[in-house]
Amino acid sequence: MEIEECLERILGKIQASNKTEYVQLGESICGRILAEDVPAKYNVPAFPRSAMDGYAVHSEDITGATKEAPVVLRVQGELCAGDVPQKGVDYGPGTAVRIMTGAYVPEAYDAVVMQEMTDYGMEQVEIYAPVKAYQNYCKVGEDIAEGSVLAKKGTGITPAHMALFASLGITGVPVMTKAKVAVISTGSELMNIWEEPEPGKIYNSIFWMLKGAIEQQGLSVMDCPICRDEEDKFKAELGKALSEADFIITTGGVSVGKKDIVPKVLKEMGAEILFHGADIQPGTPTLGAYLDGKVVLALSGNPYAALANFELYFWAAMAKRMGSETFLTKCRNAVLKSDYNKINKHRRLIRAYYEDGEVRLPSGVHASSVISNLTECNCFIDLEAGRKVEVGDTVRVRLIK
Repeated sequence: MEIEECLERILGKIQASNKTEYVQLGESICGRILAEDVPAKYNVPAFPRSAMDGYAVHSEDITGATKEAPVVLRVQGELCAGDVPQKGVDYGPGTAVRIMTGAYVPEAYDAVVMQEMTDYGMEQVEIYAPVKAYQNYCKVGEDIAEGSVLAKKGTGITPAHMALFASLGITGVPVMTKAKVAVISTGSELMNIWEEPEPGKIYNSIFWMLKGAIEQQGLSVMDCPICRDEEDKFKAELGKALSEADFIITTGGVSVGKKDIVPKVLKEMGAEILFHGADIQPGTPTLGAYLDGKVVLALSGNPYAALANFELYFWAAMAKRMGSETFLTKCRNAVLKSDYNKINKHRRLIRAYYEDGEVRLPSGVHASSVISNLTECNCFIDLEAGRKVEVGDTVRVRLIK
């Protein structure tokens, strides 16, 4: 089965969430998904503001001003950022106000002359160059207009959004409740990272890789204990995950070996098998199932295979559940800059690094169990079955979230 059909079957079982909550700006909200449009309640700036240090003027007063024939204006005081123009002051034609960047420009004036074009006068000032109306001048609402939409529903909140909300005194926003993802690691060979090494055992690295990827995007991970290759224990852990999580991921035990218990247990529990095996390497044995209203994505126990297939299916599922395209994987065309001499019988995901329209393969071994060079990668080359590629060829890449 092609991965696109596998994904279509998963998406057919994903229901969009309608659970929302209100979070304060002071909480960790980067990556959270807006549940509603966020409107601007005020203009930004809320008052006319100077874009630089200089003098607020009437632009008509200084038409034709030059160094040789300066226009002289009466200075009616000074305004710094945070000051408010005084009432009763004559701001009429023939006057100017010394003003600093960000300060309130009295409404009578329509431009600011940069101080380098003056003699820096205190009681009167010589102006050496003209300015156009609204030059060096920030109009009311120039940045944000009252009533405009600051960020739309479905937007993933970034630090820039936080600054935008803060600029309008917004203390909190409605967001989608985090999807809770259970990650069940199976394998009698696995150890927790806080345990002392034992002969024949390996540390459970895949859990931490997936946990990091999921939480980095503002979602929640349900910690599950390592599950040994025992059917009863796996059934118990899967049952708990189904009762508490929104989406379940398992790693290991999904192929056809003696201890690959995941497919058997899922069938015994009444799961609908959406697919088992896809025309992709690595991770051909990946399985998708639907049980008790939840999707179960069963991944390989090899770290790279697990990551590659997690990226293929998980983010599209979260995009649908959370109502946000923020989660969708971005694809690019890129020029291959490294040798790749292998011709694969199956479609293959090759770890690589993409930058500025070019893609390179990392050094080292590319086996599914190897993770050391994943730190050098930010994408997969999605290479068609049977295709021979050379340096300079254009290939399709999938960026890693």
